[in-house]
Amino acid sequence: MQKIIFKTSQGDIEAEFLENETAKEIIRRLPIGSKVKTWGDEIYFDTGITAPSKGGTIDVNIGDIAYWPEGKCLCIFFGPTAASSGDKPIPASEVVIVGKTSAEPELLRKIKLGTKIRVEK
Repeated sequence: MQKIIFKTSQGDIEAEFLENETAKEIIRRLPIGSKVKTWGDEIYFDTGITAPSKGGTIDVNIGDIAYWPEGKCLCIFFGPTAASSGDKPIPASEVVIVGKTSAEPELLRKIKLGTKIRVEK
């Protein structure tokens, strides 16, 4: 696993990325800077990266970090999304899980639409 940091003005989010093809391609392209979008308790942002989408799923959990091929975005799931009917996050469409964070949902909820975010090793 590779340690990755998501930096925002509200605080740093530490994550560990997996060894799958998608995660490796994203790590290879770091650092990435973008602006946050939100969808319920999900932070997502454009990476500009076209990465492999093998192993796509809609089965995600709180703390999962995923690549959304449809939008070329990274997503951080920390609670119910707009598509959820319960407490479990549901992505808008298939994503590839690339990592995990143990960041507290309270911290992630402070990161608002338009916040600058930088992802680095």
